Amino acid sequence: MSSCARWAVLAIALAAAQASSAQSRYNFQQPVSEVAGQIYDLHTLMLLICLVIFVVVFGVMFWAVFHHRKSRGAVAAKFHENTVVEIVWTIIPFLILVGMAYPATRTILNMKDTSEAELTIKVTGFQWRWGYDYLQGEGEGIRIVSNMSTPREQIEGKADKGEHYLLEVDNPLVVPVGRKVRLLTTANDVIHAWWVPAFGVKQDAIPGFIRDTWFRAEQEGVFRGVCAELCGRDHAFMPIEVHVLSASEYSAWAEKQLAARAELAAEAAREWTPGELAERGSKVYATNCAACHQPDGKGIQPVFPALDGSAVVLGEHEPLVDTVLKGRAGTAMAAFGGQLSDLEIAAVTTYLRNAWGNNVGDHVAPAEVAAGRAR
Repeated sequence: MSSCARWAVLAIALAAAQASSAQSRYNFQQPVSEVAGQIYDLHTLMLLICLVIFVVVFGVMFWAVFHHRKSRGAVAAKFHENTVVEIVWTIIPFLILVGMAYPATRTILNMKDTSEAELTIKVTGFQWRWGYDYLQGEGEGIRIVSNMSTPREQIEGKADKGEHYLLEVDNPLVVPVGRKVRLLTTANDVIHAWWVPAFGVKQDAIPGFIRDTWFRAEQEGVFRGVCAELCGRDHAFMPIEVHVLSASEYSAWAEKQLAARAELAAEAAREWTPGELAERGSKVYATNCAACHQPDGKGIQPVFPALDGSAVVLGEHEPLVDTVLKGRAGTAMAAFGGQLSDLEIAAVTTYLRNAWGNNVGDHVAPAEVAAGRAR
């Protein structure tokens, strides 16, 4: 191989390595859905068009400045109306805009086409977690609440951080590969936004409204995203994790989830001792309440009141259950009725009444929570 050829191969390899690095560091995530691929191609097309316009405009400008400089004796010409020039510089921008608008419009229309979905999932944004309800298709009836699972020690820098330490959840959204998934987004409290770049999906979740979008994952794997709307104190700790499985793996997962749901319903119907409920409630509290009211129940005044010694916690069951179920308007207390089951609410309220300095000694039954939902 000649010296020139070797240098050419080296240059190509270097360019490829730099392109790969730029892809991972500066470009969009690699698309894994049809819509994401269209968005990626559209982004590349727009950049190329802008680059060509930049080169042509500035090339002509610098050429004109260089060749018509005063030192060469150039004299400014008087320019009068020129119909041909005016038509040309009107038609060319029009054609450029049409060339950009056509693929953009086609992509937007495809993004909005949620018809013929094989799986429909309702996505609800809570402060600060996601709820997933499988409404239609295989797995109908499954309900998941997804919280960030990273330990506080990692978040606060007291332990080694993993690669995805701010993007890991306890219960990921699970979908089958190659099937069209329709998402219905809404919110329980403030505006959130469900965003997974690899799917080309970013849809606002607005309280009182249902918005829809869709994706079809074309390869298996784990894909991550975040809430893309500034939704409050723990906005940075509201990740999205989606597991795309093969058809057989998804069917097995769905069967397991439905069986667990049936088992949970049976558990709620049996008699529970105060100790069993309190033990279960401590885990529910750590996941859902400790970030605001603190692990020791002392709260963060004045926004998050103390639960240790609280009159509401130590009082009658009904007001306490209603507060957890429905929240409190005008305060930071969110409604957990749509996030937790009757058993989980019974467990956490029992824990509150018997934790720290609270020693009531009784328990709240799941049946009381079910009655509270009906009120």
